[in-house]
Amino acid sequence: MAKRRRRAVSWAAALSASVLLVTACSGDPRGGDEDVVLIGVSLPLTGDFSEPGKGVQRGYEAWVESVNRDGGLLGRRVELKILDDQSAADRVVQDYEALIALHEVDLVFGPFSTRLVIPSARVAEEYGMLFVEPAGAANEVFEQGFENLFYAAPAIANDHYDHLADHILSLPEDERPQTVAVASMDDPFAQATAYGLRDRLREGGLEIVVDEEYPPNTTDFSSIAAKINASGADMVVGGTQYQDAVNIIVQLQQLDYQPKLAAFSTAPTNPEFSAAIGSRTEGIVSPTGYTPDAPFPSNVEFVELYQEMFGTPPAEDEANAFTTGQVVAAAVEAVGCAEQGECQERLVDWLHENEVETIVGPLSWDGQGRPEGAHLIQQYVDGEIRIVLPGETREAEFLYPKPEW
Repeated sequence: MAKRRRRAVSWAAALSASVLLVTACSGDPRGGDEDVVLIGVSLPLTGDFSEPGKGVQRGYEAWVESVNRDGGLLGRRVELKILDDQSAADRVVQDYEALIALHEVDLVFGPFSTRLVIPSARVAEEYGMLFVEPAGAANEVFEQGFENLFYAAPAIANDHYDHLADHILSLPEDERPQTVAVASMDDPFAQATAYGLRDRLREGGLEIVVDEEYPPNTTDFSSIAAKINASGADMVVGGTQYQDAVNIIVQLQQLDYQPKLAAFSTAPTNPEFSAAIGSRTEGIVSPTGYTPDAPFPSNVEFVELYQEMFGTPPAEDEANAFTTGQVVAAAVEAVGCAEQGECQERLVDWLHENEVETIVGPLSWDGQGRPEGAHLIQQYVDGEIRIVLPGETREAEFLYPKPEW
């Protein structure tokens, strides 16, 4: 306890410097009411990851609205206290220190991006807090030895493209793409998705003719696009977030590069993607752990609520955030507590031993918090992004070769 008090004092300055966003009202979200479950989260609402970070915020807000309409957690109203980590790892550490030690939140939810999940998970582990997160999917997250971390999605990043790799390698050799160009952001999640697919294809006999890495703040992709175009690769793979994918695709289209297959992580599932690219999305592929059309009962309710609140269908980032809330709520209701201290250990133990029904289907985890499922493959078909792989889940036929841009 003395250690915790010293840390609380040391982070007082960090709190005053933070940009505090409260979803219920300004000031103390509890409003002096102890009959509230206060949940702390830090999100990249500005900086490199701000676009998906805001999506995660909307997903968390939708979950809070849903759970409060149903009577809250353990009969108590739920409130969020959200800090902006500005997409910076040092800032996210300060935020979770402040949320746990100063604000004494009952529970914490994870941030967006593997780059921010790892340092924040260390803080949560130090304080013995359950840490369910929506966006730390790179394998290195699960190699840190965390005992309290759970990823709230069907599969880790390295396995996101497994169904696509399986399909490509099942084609007769003379029908497969023969050469592959890869460009990835220097980001653990982006690299894991791209390199997981790259390595599967290389092991299957495809030739990797371009393999480029770029910093997260890159905006000019002209040199990378020129290398990909000059290679004439049959297939392009982007390990991307959002804006970088848009910029790469636009520059490749300007060069009239026409691959037989184009796969980009994360960005194509964003509702803004079509508007950013225009009418030239046809055939673009992306993995996803979520579809608004999934028939799970809680998903039907989630989609209706989300559209009521925000006017558009939810995307994957929003869904993963909502799923995070579902996972934590299941543990809280089962164990019967939601506060710092010994309760957190009981919540962690319960999740290690149980399966949770969510909007993405049933989730369970291995000892390191890896989900034990698989991602779907989506593709733009007739202007709409549809599930195309695996076959038993498909909403449309897989387009290969893809139409010209």
